[in-house]
Parts: sequence; structure tokens; C-alpha cells
Amino acid sequence: MTKNSRKKSHVDDAAARALRRLLEALSEAGARAAASDLEDDTIVVLAARNGVTVVRARLPASTGAAAIAEGLVEWEREGATRRLRITGAGRAHLRRLEAPADSTAEPFRAQHSLYVARPLEKGARPTLVNEAESPLAWLARRKGRDGRPFLQPAQVEAGERFRRDVEQAQILQRVTANWEASIASSRRGSDAGVAVTEIAIDARKRLSRACDAVGPELAGLLTDVCGYLKGLELVESERGWPARSGKVVLRIALDRLARHYGIASEATGPARARGVLHWGAEDYRPAL
Repeated sequence: MTKNSRKKSHVDDAAARALRRLLEALSEAGARAAASDLEDDTIVVLAARNGVTVVRARLPASTGAAAIAEGLVEWEREGATRRLRITGAGRAHLRRLEAPADSTAEPFRAQHSLYVARPLEKGARPTLVNEAESPLAWLARRKGRDGRPFLQPAQVEAGERFRRDVEQAQILQRVTANWEASIASSRRGSDAGVAVTEIAIDARKRLSRACDAVGPELAGLLTDVCGYLKGLELVESERGWPARSGKVVLRIALDRLARHYGIASEATGPARARGVLHWGAEDYRPAL
């Protein structure tokens, strides 16, 4: 790399950082940018904080001009003055810039998503989960009349674990060709297909045990909501259920699933324990 190319790259990086800073500042509620009264060729982003207007950013006027040229911000008139505000394209561009540095979160997909890093099992590495597409995440954010979340953490964790197994089991019908998988398999060689098959078989075994634990009717509901990501209104319509009954049935299904996974929200005690606790004859007594 020549000296001129390094200098140009440094200038481009600085311009990109300034553009991102402008969009981040303008994305705040009520934020607006205007030309500075004290400095030439400078724009100032103002926003309200606790009833007081504060300066959020001070940037070169060229940054605002570049953002206008790309349609990321636009002028709007407030009385006798003109101020810059962020556009819908600018918010989408900012979400792409803020996409997690992970191969599963493509920038253009991330602008329509809400990615969070969450461990799906205790001790596991955090996995990116798109909460914008998960009906469980939407229900978890909702609150009942008593002010408590509609779904408990154990129920959400059980549903996400079921969802992961459904995806790994590869039982969902694909409606488009998976060109990326074909290219990746050809690059890795013939052994890649074997590894994927073993993962799918293990996931199907776990799903089979989970479905047996919750029962066939509730297993179908969990597959629709956690696997196909169907909304509860659609599930109720397809099954002919009364309105708002799907949430109640889903909670029952997730409770059974959480007990199966051993992550129930509350302990039930030995009187309500299920399954084999030990091997022994009828007159067996533990030695103390």
C-alpha cells in the first residue's frame, strides 16, 4: 500500500466514523442538527436531556452534506430555521452498522432484526438470537394485569431450547434453495455432510423425548410457535380455538417442557415427583 492510499484510507475511515456519530446522535428522540453559530463549517446536534437542551455532537458540515446526498438525513423547517433530522433510510443504515460482528447476522438482515446474545443452556457460549422474529420474546415482554411478565424465564429458556433443536433437526420444510450450504459443503469436503447428519439425528432424538413428555397436541403447538414462528392469532385460527386461548395453552406447554428439561421455575417436592427415582424392590429402604 502506497503512502497516498494509506492517507486516503485514513480519511475514509474518519468520514465513516463521523457519519456514524451523526446518525447515532440524531437517532435520539427529539434530536436535531443545525449549523453552529460559533464555528464555521460545523454542525451541532442538539437533544433534550432532563428538560435541558445539550450538545450531543459537533461535526464538520461536510459530514451533514454527505449524509444528505445519501438520503440518510434531510432538512426540515422549524419556524425561521432549518434543522437536519434522520430519515427512515438513515435509521436502517445505522442498524446495519450496529449489526453484531457475527457471520449469522448479515448487515441488511440485521436492520430488520433485534439481535441479543443469550446462552441457550447454562454454561454455554452466548448465541445470537433474533428476538424480533420470536413470538416467545414478544410474549416475554408483555405483562399481565398483575404487572408480572406473561412468560417466566424458565418458560422462555425451554422454548428457545426447543426452537434450537427444531432448527438443528432440519425437520422444517425449506421453501427456497440453500445455496450457501451447498457451497460450504463443497469447500469443506465430503465429511461435512456426515457431521451435519449426526447433529440432526441427535436433535431429533431430543425432540422426540420432549414431544413424548408434553404430549402430541402440545408438541404440535410448540412446533408451530417455536419452530415455524407462527403468531398465536394464526395458531388459534388454524386450530379453531377461541381468541386469546392460545396464550394459556402455550404456557401449559412451556411449563411441561421446562419440567422435562429440568429448568422449571419452581420446585414441586417429592410428593409430586415424576418418573423413576431409584431401583429397588417394593420393600427397599435406604440405608441411613
